[in-house]
Amino acid sequence: METTEYGPIIDFHAHIYPEKIATRASRAIGEFYNADILYDGTVAELLESGSRAGVVHYIVHSTATKSEQVVSINDFIIGEVGKERRFTGFGTIHPDFTDAAGEAERIRAAGLRGVKLHPDFQKFEADCPAMDPVYEILADADLPVLIHAGDCRFDFSGPRRIAHVLDKHPRLRLIAAHFGGYTEWNEAFDLLAGRELMFDTSSTFWKLPREAALAMIRKHGTGRFLFGSDFPMWDHREELGRFLSLGLSPEENRAILRENALAYLGLSLADLIQE
Repeated sequence: METTEYGPIIDFHAHIYPEKIATRASRAIGEFYNADILYDGTVAELLESGSRAGVVHYIVHSTATKSEQVVSINDFIIGEVGKERRFTGFGTIHPDFTDAAGEAERIRAAGLRGVKLHPDFQKFEADCPAMDPVYEILADADLPVLIHAGDCRFDFSGPRRIAHVLDKHPRLRLIAAHFGGYTEWNEAFDLLAGRELMFDTSSTFWKLPREAALAMIRKHGTGRFLFGSDFPMWDHREELGRFLSLGLSPEENRAILRENALAYLGLSLADLIQE
């Protein structure tokens, strides 16, 4: 199924929200980042934006900013994945949630494929001791962790802290969003590039110069990158255009736009696309 020159695209980093709170949630994100958010983050908007760019599958998630939100958010993601074959879901955990082991098992049993954490939103240091048991639970459950990484305004999720998590939890399958460190890419280059973790491309190309992005890809390796839109922050066609402007080879483009995601999740394209 060839939808673009590079074949079908998988978006590994997309947020969705229930319709009744979507506008409020997206505006809160805009305020946090002092940015204009293009969409509200509804399922319909995601599918419309992605389809215009040739995206055929999405890893969807949302983050619990309070422990009491964990169950309801995971219920929402489970429900949406059950309704939409184009979705693979990641659940959420909060550091203050009292039954991380039970929720990890529920996430896995429901067919979700990982967990999303956002230390800056959730207000915890990524490498804090309180998270060590949670990381071990997720490693035991073989649930990858997609973690927001970096922000020069805060000290919750910088590359130094992500590197420390890797040191303490070598079995944990970690995906550091935003090229390993949103607005802290020099530190990500020095401390994370080349290590055993994945990066996603989301919310990076608007700011990181092309030559710096290429240097990061060369050091970390094309096989360790996953294309992500950070919807509803960005439009898919816009993000795809920025990615393609790097001028990578067709083989590298296919790897980052689709093949790395399939390999990481242990899936084939036939698993995701029904003709």
